[in-house]
Amino acid sequence: MANKIQVEVAFAAPDKQSILTVSVAEGTSVFDGAVQSGIDKIYPEIDFDSADMGIFGKTVKKPKDQDLREGDRVEIYRPLLIDPKQARLNRAAKK
Repeated sequence: MANKIQVEVAFAAPDKQSILTVSVAEGTSVFDGAVQSGIDKIYPEIDFDSADMGIFGKTVKKPKDQDLREGDRVEIYRPLLIDPKQARLNRAAKK
C-alpha cells in the first residue's frame, strides 16, 4: 500500500472559493490529485482536461506528468474572460 500525503485543491469562482484537503497516494500527479478531490461536484463548470493548473501560484505546464508533494496546494485556474492588456486599455480609455 502506497504512503498517503495531504494536499489541498483550490478553485475560485467569481462569487465564491473553495479549498479542499484531500489525501492521495505518493506519486499522484497534479492532474489526478485535482480529479480525486471531487471539486468538480461543487463547481461543475470545471473541465480538468482544458483547465490550467498550478501549485502555490506557479503554473504547472504538464499537470499529468508532475507529482504532488506533501502540503502542495493545487490551484485550478478559470479561463480569462478578457486579455489583461485589453482590460488595461479599456480602463485607460474610460478616464
